[in-house]
Amino acid sequence: MTAPLVAAVDIGGTKTAAALVRGGAVLTRTRAATPARDGAAAVLDTAAALVRSLGEAPVAVGVGAPGLVDPTTGLVTAATSSIHGWSAVDVPGGLADRLGLPGVVLNDVQAFTLGEAVHGAGRGLPTVLGVAVGTGVGGGVHAAGTLLTGRLGAAGHLGHVPVPQATGRPCPCGAVGHVEAVAAGPAIAAAYAAGTGATVDLPEVVRRARAGDPVAVEVIAHAGAALGVALAGLANTLDPDRVVVGGGAAVPELLAAARPAFAAACMPVLGAVPLVPAALGADAQLVGAAEAALRALAAGSGAGPATAPGPVAAPSPAVVAGSAPGEEVAR
Repeated sequence: MTAPLVAAVDIGGTKTAAALVRGGAVLTRTRAATPARDGAAAVLDTAAALVRSLGEAPVAVGVGAPGLVDPTTGLVTAATSSIHGWSAVDVPGGLADRLGLPGVVLNDVQAFTLGEAVHGAGRGLPTVLGVAVGTGVGGGVHAAGTLLTGRLGAAGHLGHVPVPQATGRPCPCGAVGHVEAVAAGPAIAAAYAAGTGATVDLPEVVRRARAGDPVAVEVIAHAGAALGVALAGLANTLDPDRVVVGGGAAVPELLAAARPAFAAACMPVLGAVPLVPAALGADAQLVGAAEAALRALAAGSGAGPATAPGPVAAPSPAVVAGSAPGEEVAR
């Protein structure tokens, strides 16, 4: 049986990508700048235009978006400041109005986790932790075929696990001592600036580390160790089969520093939990968003989607919106 064709959207603070996905494979994709300063309506207009430009006739649309998604209402909460007016936005409802398709939205890193767990580096494994390291540090948990969202949609939010390497350091969330305060890309660049007086971005810090700059080497190693300790805390709690790490700041040097710290902080009874790079690259969020849309359709219509191993997880209430021809979709 041919898997349904689904549209997927990955909304970011600077760019929005859209794709047509079938059975976990991205068939075609496009992207445009996110009109972040113009507000939520303009962002959704852009997303809908991108989906329409792909042609074909998808049966649903899945969206990975910045911010937390309330599992009861489906509204974006704890919204990113990079998109004006993003708080309390009904993303699937807005796209249903524009496209006439049922839709589902989830946090972008949870979308990354779902994509990697079902179709990427965690494929076929019962419990997978997904971690994305970029301008922030995010995470997700996929267990027994279900993406865990938690009471407020914050399940797996790894960036705000306290670690000793971040003691006293302010986190963007407003607290102190969280791993994001030392392991995110801007935090690494800030640590390098503090040690050298040179204000450069993360790619330049990485370039200098590869050229032998001792400060660059040290700040990346420190960030990696902090990440490893945070990941070990989650591994000790969840006993995962694999930890998958992606994102623009997840450079090989960061992972190389994270692995020994991770292994040292894990309970010995867990053995060697593999900590591996993501397999889907920039498509992970799109693939995960498409998977979420298929699961939502299946839960609403009773039709079983042709997806990867594991039971189909029901969507959170009020996340799905709209209806496709011939489909009854739970709201």
